[in-house]
Amino acid sequence: MVDAHQTFVIVGGGLAGAKAAETLRSEGFTGRVILICDERDHPYERPPLSKGYLIGKDDRESLFVHEPGWYARADIELHLGQPAVHLDRAARTVRLGDGTRVHYDRLLLATGSEPRRLDIPGTGLAGVHHLRRLSHAERLRGVLASLGRDNGHLVIAGAGWIGLEVAAAARGYGAEVTVVEAEPTPLHPVLGPELGQLFTDLHSEHGVRFHFGARLTEITGQDGMVLAARTDDGEEHPAHDVLAAIGAAPRTALAEAAGLALVDRADGGGIAVDASLRTSDPDIYAAGDVAAAEHPWLGTRLRVEHWANALNSGPAAARAMLGQEVSYDRVPYFFSDQYDVGLEYSGWAPPGSYDQVVCRGDVGKREFVAFWLSEGRLLAGMNVNVWDVTDPIQKLIRSGARPDPDALADPGVPLDSLITP
Repeated sequence: MVDAHQTFVIVGGGLAGAKAAETLRSEGFTGRVILICDERDHPYERPPLSKGYLIGKDDRESLFVHEPGWYARADIELHLGQPAVHLDRAARTVRLGDGTRVHYDRLLLATGSEPRRLDIPGTGLAGVHHLRRLSHAERLRGVLASLGRDNGHLVIAGAGWIGLEVAAAARGYGAEVTVVEAEPTPLHPVLGPELGQLFTDLHSEHGVRFHFGARLTEITGQDGMVLAARTDDGEEHPAHDVLAAIGAAPRTALAEAAGLALVDRADGGGIAVDASLRTSDPDIYAAGDVAAAEHPWLGTRLRVEHWANALNSGPAAARAMLGQEVSYDRVPYFFSDQYDVGLEYSGWAPPGSYDQVVCRGDVGKREFVAFWLSEGRLLAGMNVNVWDVTDPIQKLIRSGARPDPDALADPGVPLDSLITP
C-alpha cells in the first residue's frame, strides 16, 4: 500500500531510471514513485540496439528492463510518451509536455544522452540515420536488411563503438560499408593507436572500407534520397544510407534551465554531482549518462555513457535519495561484440594518461588481455575473447597495483596473484 507522505520523481525512462524505481521499492520506500518517460515504450536496455536486436538475434520483448505489468504491481506511476519540459526547484515541481505538474520531495534526473548531429548539408535526406532509441534500431534493422538484399551502400560517420557495431551488423546483412573517421584508427580516443589497428584489421577482413583522417562535409541526394557522401579531402563515397555515429551529448537542457551546476563540454559535459550522485540542489540527484560524478578513488570527475554505469548508478542514486550513505566508486566498464570478437573493458585510461601498454595472450588470434599503465600503475584492462578475468582486472585497478610488466604479460601468472594486499 502506497502512502503519500513523500513523492520521489524520476525523469528518464532508460535503464538507470527503471533500476532506480526498482531499488526504491526493494529498499522499502512506501511513498509515491513517479517515473516519467518521454518515449512511448516501457523502459528498455540499449546495448542490444547495436548488437543482438540489430542483427536479428534478440526479439523486441527481451529488451525491456521489466515486463510491462511489473510497474503496476510495484506501484510505480509510469508516464509514457511524456517529456519533462520544465523544472521548478522553488516549487519542487516538474511540468510535463501535456501541462501536468508533478510535485516531488526528491527528484532523480536520468535523462540520458542523445546522438550528436552532423552539421553538414544533406542531413535532412530520408536515408540519414542515428541510433539511440528503439525506434531508431527498428528502422535501421529494416534498412540494413534492404541494403543487403540490394547490394546497397552504407556510409558510417565515426569509428567508435556504435559505428563499428553497426558496421558489423550491416556486413552480416550483406550491405557494403564505408566508415569515415577523422582519427588514424578506430576507437582512437579510447584505445589509442596501440590497439586501434586491431579493429581496422578485423573489419577490413569482413569487407568494411575505412577512410581515415577525414570528415563528412556533405551528403548529396536526389528526390529526397541519399546518393553519396563527400569528405573534406575531396573524396566521394556512394551511399544509399548514412549513419551518424559521432558520439553522444548528455541531455542537460532541463537541468541547465533550472540552474543546476553543469560540467563544461570540454570536460565531458553533464550534470555535476558528488560521489553520492547529488546535484548542486540537495533534493535533486542525477544518474546514468547525464551524470558527471566525482569519483572517489580516481580523483576526477567522470561521466560514463555505458550500460554498466546506468545499471549501477540508478540504484546508487535511489539509495542516496533514501538517506543512505553512498559513495559511487564503480570501476568503469563496458563491453562490445563485433563479428566473432567479444570484449570487456574495465578502468579509465584516456589519451595521454598512460605510458605503457602490455598484452598477454595471442593478439594475432584476437585472444588476449591488454593493460594500460602509467608509471607502472595499472589504469585499465581489456579482455578480448578471454573470459572470466573481469573481476581480477578490476581488483588490480582498484588496488592501485603496480604489477611487474613481465608477470602481467605472462598467461601463466594468475592475475589474482598480482593484486596488492
